[in-house]
Amino acid sequence: MEVKARAPGKIILSGEHAVVHGSTAVAASIDLYTYATISFPTAENDDSLKLQLKDVALEFSWPIGRIKEALSNLGAPSSSTPTSCSIESVKSISALVDEQNIPEAKIALASGVSAFLWLYTSIRGFKPATVVVTSDLPLGSGLGSSASFCVALSAALLALSDSVNVDAQHQGWSMFGEPDLELLNNWAFEGEKIIHGKPSGIDNTVSTYGNMIKFRSGNLTRITSKMPLKMLVTNTKVGRNTKALVAGVSVSERTLRHPNAMSFVFNAVDSISNDLANIILSPAPDDVSITEKEEKLEELMEMNQGLLQCMGVSHASIETVLRTTLKYKLASKLTGAGGGGCVLTLLPTLLSGTVVDKVIAELESCGFQCLIARIGGNGVEICIGGSS
Repeated sequence: MEVKARAPGKIILSGEHAVVHGSTAVAASIDLYTYATISFPTAENDDSLKLQLKDVALEFSWPIGRIKEALSNLGAPSSSTPTSCSIESVKSISALVDEQNIPEAKIALASGVSAFLWLYTSIRGFKPATVVVTSDLPLGSGLGSSASFCVALSAALLALSDSVNVDAQHQGWSMFGEPDLELLNNWAFEGEKIIHGKPSGIDNTVSTYGNMIKFRSGNLTRITSKMPLKMLVTNTKVGRNTKALVAGVSVSERTLRHPNAMSFVFNAVDSISNDLANIILSPAPDDVSITEKEEKLEELMEMNQGLLQCMGVSHASIETVLRTTLKYKLASKLTGAGGGGCVLTLLPTLLSGTVVDKVIAELESCGFQCLIARIGGNGVEICIGGSS
């Protein structure tokens, strides 16, 4: 039997950086996915666990006996009870990853490989398999690639367990039930903790449930879009130190120096996020109302970007994207940490394909990567094929 899962990436439509200062933010899934496929050895003497990361041309293999030896303290797997990786287990897993001699240029992927080993052994135990991972999402660009990796992997593993109910006869993509999604999300969050230390849980929640999430002061509210939304996502390919930016060095410094001014900035961002969510939630019965709503969203995106510039989290590459899209009368804003990463550009429903092609050509001539994504679709899905 072969099991395949796919989990979407995410964007932040509004509120990044201000959210840690009490403002509301809105995140949404995008129809760019990470895929995880688990298959089982046909040869009786193949007693190893393999992980193939196709997009970065890396392959790992561990004899099951070696994993058992390193993780003998784990005990029996329990897929229905997500558990955190202990410090002792982290050290043991790190040793297994170190043995694989990951090239220095790709060493940032080591934490993802560690998350894989933890999720696999915790849910499946010490069983041989080949796990193949591919992704539409550029790594480290703020589109939730690590969360979608953990969600897709957790989904495929749980589909093989007795903890969730999946229709094995169903060919094509199918969805998990609500209680199963909660379990899956909790497992994915444990993987994210191994990769990021103290993640917010927003990325894995968006990837698991799909559609949109409004969050403020740790409270997450799932919302469903009432209108089609399409974005051009431009990856500037400028790396950024996520931990430094999440700590909000420049934002917090400005807040300390100008507390009154910055409080107005954060309040304005909060209003923008709530207005944006209300527009998305209101019905759009015809093209005229959709166009009117898109125009309001464009204004809100431009206002949010201006406030992000006030916070000091923009970058020369981001400004290049903004100038380029503005020439075509399109509204853009950075998404996520900033300092590079990705920029969102709203593509109105009535915008001609010719204009989109021109914008993409001009952005790609600057060395950027362009992706078109629909916003707020399904969360994680599963496909079970083959025979057991």
